Amino acid sequence: MPENSIPGPGPGADLAPVSGLHEYQLRLHAEYGPVARFLLPGGLPAVSVADPVLLEATAHIDKRPEEMFDFLAPLCEAGNLQTLPADEHTPWRKVLLSVLAGRRSHQARFARFTELATDLAGRWAAHDGPIALQKDLSALSLRMICDYALGGLDDPATAERVVTAFQTVLENGDGDGAGQALTYLRSVVDRILGNKAGDKAGDKSDLIGALAAAGMSPARIRDTVLVIMLAAHHTTGVAVSWTLHLLARHPEIAARVAAEVDGVLGDRPAPAYADLRRLTYLEMALKESMRLYPPGPYGAREATHDLTLGGHHIPSGTTIFYSFWAVHTNPRYWPDPQAFIPERFTPEAIAARPRYAFVPFGLGPRACEGSGLAMVEAELVLAVLLKRLEFAPVAGHPVVPVERFVLWAADDILMTATPRTPQSR
Repeated sequence: MPENSIPGPGPGADLAPVSGLHEYQLRLHAEYGPVARFLLPGGLPAVSVADPVLLEATAHIDKRPEEMFDFLAPLCEAGNLQTLPADEHTPWRKVLLSVLAGRRSHQARFARFTELATDLAGRWAAHDGPIALQKDLSALSLRMICDYALGGLDDPATAERVVTAFQTVLENGDGDGAGQALTYLRSVVDRILGNKAGDKAGDKSDLIGALAAAGMSPARIRDTVLVIMLAAHHTTGVAVSWTLHLLARHPEIAARVAAEVDGVLGDRPAPAYADLRRLTYLEMALKESMRLYPPGPYGAREATHDLTLGGHHIPSGTTIFYSFWAVHTNPRYWPDPQAFIPERFTPEAIAARPRYAFVPFGLGPRACEGSGLAMVEAELVLAVLLKRLEFAPVAGHPVVPVERFVLWAADDILMTATPRTPQSR
């Protein structure tokens, strides 16, 4: 079947509109089905896929289209880490997984994570007025990943400035202030790397030590640290923000989550690491929020050989987009897809769906190496916050999702947070 048989809009309507590729893909698949062709800005042809079975047929591909990830090039001096060829990417990924996916290393840092989350809850409890969830939670997530991988950013002002610098680099590219922001980021990492040079070697839970032991160059280590800090602080922060947003708009579900937290924690202000296993409904609510607002709304690969998807021929070299947001709202697998229903994530419900019906962290050899760590952080933060506080939306403040590396609320998510009373516990 020829390539031009793939359904899609006519030539005059191919370019993604200003509202963003994430929304364009939703409309594209609603009109043309699970496999659709379109043109990216600049005229680059692409095919978008929004069916979990078809995703599985391409999950083995370990190549990303380089032009799609040029925005990360300023962070990388030793080659763009997101588009490394497979022979470089595979060993690099194995090193990251040996650190980021290790339960023992998560548990070893859990007390520090708890301290950071509890400090934020205390500041919010004492705050008078609206709270900007994404701003504060992104800063918290950044401090967590720095503590995990680098030894921490103990100065809150430094953590705040790092978040701002990342945003400047991403939003301005080569524009005003981006060069200075990137120089500052590298100086922060270099200072931490310098401090780590005097530490004892052989700590396999240490990202720096693992990369160095694997023979990575100082530039590659610095690049890795910057990219992980970027991905981790945005992803976890927005996932928790969207979860609080949805819970505040569904008080009956929020009450059930809070009751579970109270039942597991008792009078303790925070969970122990082993308690996370018992917070099953909280985990379901978190996953349902990531279904409705996936941290990364889409992914991209480049076909390394000819494929057949949904009866359509896909030539080698084709840019394939995965519309994770469209997959997560496909009514074939998610009845009433816009509804917030945590029960979709009971073990029985999960087993009844295809493997790739839920892909909040991507898929295949390019999936997020830090997904396990992100879930630990997010569940801990939610448990600490919901044990102590009640959240309510700020009236009149619009919450509009936009794609800015992750699925972000354009003007943040504003909430009021009030201490829970003994009666509400």
